[in-house]
Amino acid sequence: MKKWVAGSLSIALLGTMLAACSSNNDKNGGSSNSGNNGNSSAEQPAEATTYPIKTDKTLSYWGEINGQLIGVKESHKDIPFFQEWQKKTGVPLEFTEPPTGQVKEAFNVMLASGKLPDMVEYNFIGDFPGGPEKAIQDGYIVKLNDLIDKYAPNLKKYLQDNPDIDKMVKTDSGSYYAFPFIRGDEYLRVFQGPIIRKDWLDELGLAVPETIDDWTAALTAFKEKKGAAAPLTFNSKPRFFNDGGNGAFMGAFGVTRGFYQEDGKVVFGPEQEGYKQYLELFRDWYSKGLIDKNIATADTKSVDGNIASGATGASIGNAGGGIGKWQPLVEAKDPKAVLIGAPYPVLKKGDTPKFGQHNTAYASEGTVAITTQAKDPELAVKMLDYGYSEEGGLFFNFGTEGVSYNMKDGYPTYTDLLLKNPDKLAPAQAISLYTRGSYNGPFVQDKRYAEQFFALQSQRDAVTTWQKTDAAKYQLPPITPSPEEASEYAAIMNDINTLVDEMSLKIILGTEPADAFAKYVDKMKSLNLDRAIEIQQAALDRYNNR
Repeated sequence: MKKWVAGSLSIALLGTMLAACSSNNDKNGGSSNSGNNGNSSAEQPAEATTYPIKTDKTLSYWGEINGQLIGVKESHKDIPFFQEWQKKTGVPLEFTEPPTGQVKEAFNVMLASGKLPDMVEYNFIGDFPGGPEKAIQDGYIVKLNDLIDKYAPNLKKYLQDNPDIDKMVKTDSGSYYAFPFIRGDEYLRVFQGPIIRKDWLDELGLAVPETIDDWTAALTAFKEKKGAAAPLTFNSKPRFFNDGGNGAFMGAFGVTRGFYQEDGKVVFGPEQEGYKQYLELFRDWYSKGLIDKNIATADTKSVDGNIASGATGASIGNAGGGIGKWQPLVEAKDPKAVLIGAPYPVLKKGDTPKFGQHNTAYASEGTVAITTQAKDPELAVKMLDYGYSEEGGLFFNFGTEGVSYNMKDGYPTYTDLLLKNPDKLAPAQAISLYTRGSYNGPFVQDKRYAEQFFALQSQRDAVTTWQKTDAAKYQLPPITPSPEEASEYAAIMNDINTLVDEMSLKIILGTEPADAFAKYVDKMKSLNLDRAIEIQQAALDRYNNR
């Protein structure tokens, strides 16, 4: 799952390449491709589309395969959802999939080649320096305002009916740039948090931990009385303590791993005193063997293995891909094992956690843009608009009626093909085969998917527990640096993020004293952190004025 601090982690390599290519607008069709980059023509009625569309054209589609399907299917063309999507819309697709874990690099190479597909599924806010407006200016993707007005009545109506979301899905200058993924209910915007072995707590006579002191006691008991070799572990890939950056543990000290806002002012967590306190806590836990000794390199596979073997009693994960995946693993070793979601930790019992995982309704993952080399932009728009229709919404969230769901008393109900898959696929895998409800894409996510995907009461309870934070008050909306600021911001943050990872590792693992924190903050300042904050502040101010 992607992080909610939008735009905070830019990729310098891509930024450098784009800067070099920014004068190549003409070869890529320029920013006026197909005449669709003018201002929005709201007075023109959108043209209704009848599906399936009758066409003899095949469009090309570039996008990553969902991680749940790695090792299950090789290509989108082999996945039932994508096969059926072509049938329902009437538009044949030719797919290209970037290698897993190398999406940014593959995207970089594709842009450099000068050969673009008709559609690209990509995070233009989080992973494209300068954001979508620069992608438009550089001549890679089409501004969609006129095309949406004329050929996307379903999306247009949704945005008109939801002005708060409409504000999120366009740029500071008012440009629509992609068909968005929208979490259609607040319930869908929280799905991750601390996870702990409730059966161990019960056996040891311990309550579910709420404070940092509670956690210290629980992890110590797991180590000393349950023989846990890695009482606490979680994924550190692609970034060190990757899944902890949204506020788990460090949030107790009032910070996150990235940018956030307080009273309208942008703040960078790792330069705050609270981040030092978090490092001191984890340094202490690591020295006492309460954290996985291999935490610096822990990946999904190693975390799964530790939890399955009973070496780990606590982690950070999703309700679906965490509890849903790990519960059968721990039960296989111990039939009495129970995983639950624990509250985001605080320092003082009874306080509301300041931070926790929380996504905005629009967070820019799974969005689909139309490139300036598209053979038929109008056809691509009509196809993509299907996902925002009533029929398309059911299809994206639940798949094909009679196959992956049945309508029962007006409620789209997943079949056993998804929830009790005959090929022994986990529900997360089976759902990803036949729908896009469990991850993202060009559609509005339906709460009813989650009500079934979270088949265990412990999963549903976890989401309710994790929702009890003030994260929404402090998180940044989907902002972007201006195209002019992009390269500068990318270069600054590449250096600073590398430094923060280095600092965190050295202090936690004990190779440097906790007092070294001050010199690292000074180093951040010398790397122009204040300028990066200034750029983020300007972007936030522009967003607030949209």
